[in-house]
Amino acid sequence: MKRSPLLPVRDFLRHHYRHFNAATVVAAAEGWRDQLAAGNRMFLTLAGAMSTAELGLSLAPLIRQEKVHAICCTGANLEEDLFNLVAHDHYRRIPDWRSLSAEEELRLAEEGLNRVTDTCIPEEEAMRRIEGAVRERWKRAAAAGQRDLPHEFLYQVLRSGELEEHYQIDPADSWMVAAAERDLPLFVPGWEDSTLGNMFVACHLREGLSLDTVLAGTHYMRRLIEWYREVTRDSAVGFFQIGGGIAGDFPICVVPLLSQDLKEEATLWSYFCQISDSTTSYGSYSGAVPNEKITWGKLDPQSPKFIIESDATIVAPLIFAYVLEEEPSAEGLGQV
Repeated sequence: MKRSPLLPVRDFLRHHYRHFNAATVVAAAEGWRDQLAAGNRMFLTLAGAMSTAELGLSLAPLIRQEKVHAICCTGANLEEDLFNLVAHDHYRRIPDWRSLSAEEELRLAEEGLNRVTDTCIPEEEAMRRIEGAVRERWKRAAAAGQRDLPHEFLYQVLRSGELEEHYQIDPADSWMVAAAERDLPLFVPGWEDSTLGNMFVACHLREGLSLDTVLAGTHYMRRLIEWYREVTRDSAVGFFQIGGGIAGDFPICVVPLLSQDLKEEATLWSYFCQISDSTTSYGSYSGAVPNEKITWGKLDPQSPKFIIESDATIVAPLIFAYVLEEEPSAEGLGQV
């Protein structure tokens, strides 16, 4: 029987990804599907520069098809999806970025280009355009004595349609547009460590806006507690982590917070997978191996656990496609 080289993603991975990190990719993707089949939810975390890597191409359909039920991300990932949405044509790719001299980097800066690995984000067309839209909402909220979380201001901007004339990609490829459509629960700890976070503080100093206009990480934790209590009344929640740092560390702690600090019965995370190219070691960026999380009251010994030591820009879209892909019907099955 001759096998076609043009296999669907799932068949391709099952056939070729048989060992080591590759085999773990398949097992983790199957585990995600098992979680959904059991009626559980999936919580996704985004660290690194995944939005500038245009992860929205594969993440947006995952959100729209309700394969992801909440996201915790860095402030950079929150805003950079919108930067790409309105300024994609002004981005500049630097294929030989590893060989740039300090003088070449300075020339990029003088052109208003902020480099993220091989991709330069244009200051005026991207950052300042989004700043202009959200600043008006900060000012109106401050004048009315209202307070909102960082992502809620961006949801308001997207839902207003005021940016649509500036869209330079298909909004179907923006994960933030998909999230706003679904009113997806978002959690953005450490938002102040972002371009818009910096701009908000500048606006506070320049125009006297109250710092309380945009709520902070402790408010996100309170919101996360409420969300987790609600969804675990009738289901469990899996945890899919891209990268390390605060985007992953912050939300996974909601379970021991509930069980140890509030003395409530709390459902442990029912699945755990982390993609990171930082080898887990003492004090490493990638943090603890999954079994160590058992001692912290986050995971159960029986929970499926996966570590994929690889590049998330390569691995995550494959797993997302695997989860999204429908099984062929019996009528559609044929020899290959």
